Amino acid sequence: MGGAAGMTTSQTRFTRRRFLSTAVSTGAMLFAPQVVPSSALGRDGKSAPSERVVMGGIGIGNRGEYDLGIFLGQPCVQFVAASDVRAARRTAVKELVDSFYGNSDCATYRDMADLLARDDIEACLIATGERWHAEASIATARAGKDIFCETPCSMTIEESRRLADQIARHRRVFQAGTVRRNVANFSVAQELVRTGRLGQLRAVHANTSDPTTRAVWLAAQPEPSPNEVDWNLWLGPAPWRPYNEAYLRGRWRGYSDFHGGGLLEWGSHTVDLCQRANGADDTAPIQYEPDGTTVTAVYGNGVRLVLRDQGWLGLGSCSVRFEGDEGWVETGDSGRVATHPANLAAPREIGTVDQPDPTAHIVEFLECVRSRGEPAGNARVGSQSH
Repeated sequence: MGGAAGMTTSQTRFTRRRFLSTAVSTGAMLFAPQVVPSSALGRDGKSAPSERVVMGGIGIGNRGEYDLGIFLGQPCVQFVAASDVRAARRTAVKELVDSFYGNSDCATYRDMADLLARDDIEACLIATGERWHAEASIATARAGKDIFCETPCSMTIEESRRLADQIARHRRVFQAGTVRRNVANFSVAQELVRTGRLGQLRAVHANTSDPTTRAVWLAAQPEPSPNEVDWNLWLGPAPWRPYNEAYLRGRWRGYSDFHGGGLLEWGSHTVDLCQRANGADDTAPIQYEPDGTTVTAVYGNGVRLVLRDQGWLGLGSCSVRFEGDEGWVETGDSGRVATHPANLAAPREIGTVDQPDPTAHIVEFLECVRSRGEPAGNARVGSQSH
């Protein structure tokens, strides 16, 4: 974070709704006054049915529930179905959705193929584990549905490029969960680069997490029935591994078959921001030099990309730093922005946050579903950073 000795820095904190219609006879239907709910007309803050985005969810766990809450809060969204290989998660998501709408309409499926076969669903929230992100997104695109997918969107370079190709081929709207592209303090840092306040950009730093993977797999346990946990579907595109219940509770992290490590998980956010700052959304570095848990890469324009494993810094997780020959800026999930010189950024109150609010990112996705525009975190951009 810092700078040379003597430098002055600053830190600034920056529902499916029911139609109610009754008629005693055909004559009553034709001649009686018709009572139409205001929600059918788009009043009461709700979108008319013709304007709603009908959605389903695939693999909604803890992070997915957070996203789901934001989607449910959007008047234009009608969430109708959820798919999960675990019965407990299917039940939990159904209860959440049904509670929100005040009905029992949310359908559940063990296999996402059954959800994707529904013609009424226009878009899907995909929040499975990383091993499934690309394949689930591709299957969703082939089913003719738009996608909001949590990051990272792939496990390999080949997967990411195949995903981008399939999204383009099927003309789908795709938004990766790179929410920081639409969060205020990160936008402030990007603006300082774009407007030349840092001078010539020389280096971009992406905070990542531990890139190493576990060497010893968990002990085999008896598999539950597929109706409780469909282990084969849970593994999906990953190589076969014996069942262990802990994998279902997040212990899949750190195992290379299931997880790209901290470099991919956090880098999908921070490298993405560095790419954008360097105007490199459509390209990638051309040279890489690893040194322990740090990697220095160089873009074709000479700007260095430093991937640094420094954990939770003072400015929060997923921090980035942009350096020019006239100053630097650094920010992270704390919501604060640090600069040198101190007057680079006008003080403004953005507020401290526990985690970035994805609302603007989700709203952008929904707007693009209707307009058929291309959102900021599209698959083409994502294929260059994760």
